[in-house]
Amino acid sequence: MKIKILGLAIVTLLFSCKKETKVAEREIKQYTIEQFMDNEAVGGGSFSSDNSNLLISSNRSGIYNVYTIPAKGGEMTAITASDSTSVFAESYFPNDNRMLMSADGNGDEIDHLFVRELDGTIKDITPAEGAKAGFYGWSKDDKHLYYGSNKRDARFFDVYKLSIDDYTSEMIYQNNDGLNYSEMSNDENFFALSKTMNTNDSDLFLYDVKTKEMTKINENLSANSAQDFSEDNSTFYYTTDDGGEFSYLMSYDLNSKEKKKVMEKSWDIMGIGFTSEGKYMVVYTNEDGKNAIDVLDAKTMQPLDLPDFENKSITSVGFSDDENWMRMYVGGSNSPSDLYTYNLETKEQHKLTNVLNNDIDVEDLVIAKVIRFKSFDGTEIPAIYYLPHQASKEFKVPAMIWVHGGPGGQTRQNFSSLIQYMVNHGYAVLAVNNRGSSGYGKTFYKMDDRNHGEKDLQDCVEGKNWLAQQVEIDGEKIGIIGGSYGGYMTMAALTYTPEEFDVGVNLFGVTNWMRTLKSIPPYWESFRASLYLELGDPFTADSVRLKRISPLFHTDKVTKPLIVLQGSKDPRVLQVESDEIVAGVRKNNVPVEYVLFEDEGHGFVKKENQIEAYSRILQFLDEHLKKENAAIE
Repeated sequence: MKIKILGLAIVTLLFSCKKETKVAEREIKQYTIEQFMDNEAVGGGSFSSDNSNLLISSNRSGIYNVYTIPAKGGEMTAITASDSTSVFAESYFPNDNRMLMSADGNGDEIDHLFVRELDGTIKDITPAEGAKAGFYGWSKDDKHLYYGSNKRDARFFDVYKLSIDDYTSEMIYQNNDGLNYSEMSNDENFFALSKTMNTNDSDLFLYDVKTKEMTKINENLSANSAQDFSEDNSTFYYTTDDGGEFSYLMSYDLNSKEKKKVMEKSWDIMGIGFTSEGKYMVVYTNEDGKNAIDVLDAKTMQPLDLPDFENKSITSVGFSDDENWMRMYVGGSNSPSDLYTYNLETKEQHKLTNVLNNDIDVEDLVIAKVIRFKSFDGTEIPAIYYLPHQASKEFKVPAMIWVHGGPGGQTRQNFSSLIQYMVNHGYAVLAVNNRGSSGYGKTFYKMDDRNHGEKDLQDCVEGKNWLAQQVEIDGEKIGIIGGSYGGYMTMAALTYTPEEFDVGVNLFGVTNWMRTLKSIPPYWESFRASLYLELGDPFTADSVRLKRISPLFHTDKVTKPLIVLQGSKDPRVLQVESDEIVAGVRKNNVPVEYVLFEDEGHGFVKKENQIEAYSRILQFLDEHLKKENAAIE
């Protein structure tokens, strides 16, 4: 199976200029939220069949729409003009300029696949009502595309093969066992399937279409992930952490069934993939919360010399079908990722986008720093630290603990518009990768199992204590902020450690674990059991503990100001979670603000809503945390 795009571009947003702050010899411009949001977020990058254009997604219109852009640079051309639902680029068709796109219903996560025909009309090719569809790739003969859909059974995703001539499809793998499809060989004879055992471990299988044989690849309980098949259908590649802390790359000979270790690094190898004809292998490694990308000659396994972008990193790559051109996203913690193209034969390089608002001086933004601190039990906790330029021993600034989503997520060294906005306006941010975060080994990853809102919360408290010891920080003015699981941690902090943090910012956070775990979408069925293993089963005696760690039932403990932000179409954390926590805390006569977006899901993607959300957060912090802090006046 041919996948023309390798990797996932990290798309983010930004800002620009207003107030000036003079501290010592450094003059820092402060930018308005409108200026930050005048940055552009770009993602994707499929080459057209003649390599003349790329198909991309951009939010320049205020929401995501699909555009084309010349491969050697030039003006973007709008392909869609949606003003409500975001539309995302998937791929050019292999042999003509038809375009594959995807969209859901304003954040409801019920994605469909659409084709833009050569005459400009747009057709839904996965129209089953209420069913999700996801693009899996193109067939080797360029005559079909593969996709997954749960239209037969809302719980499980079957694999379909769709003709690109008349858009008729046939099921080629029926998922009756709750397995997760991962990869398929070019000859369609082998399917790589996985079964989630717990939040860290999964079994990996190869299904032989001809013999109907299902072969289990891993021997021990471990984290196993299918990566790709060789172009000649002889070898299967996968990652595993069997016997180690971090994931490494293995090969499996489909004929002899021999396994070999191919590559191992001191961090997780997150994924690998081959280009269309198998000439190059791309390897993604998570190095201390930062993407490290190697492009290797698949025969010699020697790395290619890639362009040097000095203090920026290549965060994602993709290749043209003829393997002559590569597209790259290049950015850093203080700069959103721009799109480049690079000709592997001529070495010519083109910068296609300039996503940072021209009003913004990148020197006014802050480069993240990785730090580590000891938690209450001696466990070393990694964190990403953003210190405002204007902060010093003489000009102390307030600070925020940032908690990522999950459980099991990781704050990485990527550009974040909200973090940079807060930092630009004088707030230090410490993004704590508490125990249970991914990327630091499987032992660390498992450390929060059945400890949510307890030991992981204590890690955040110790992060606050670390901040308070820094000479540039006003230790009396430290709050906590997070989204999704991080929103839960915000509420847990205000509920179970009410005197530790001075304010809380809860973005669509879980507040009632029993309800959330009972109401997960049906298409999460394949990992429902593993989720219950980590958090607890709400239909058993675990409900006692789940109630104990659910902030909704302990709102009387909240004494510090709170702001809650929520999307009404969120299928993961229902609006009622935020409605009820706000009502409960307001009974304490505590300052509470509630920002509800009727047209957003789990996270805010429309610029006008992001502007409203981020500005309300800063206003809240200025009023309830900074107040008249002379450090930044």
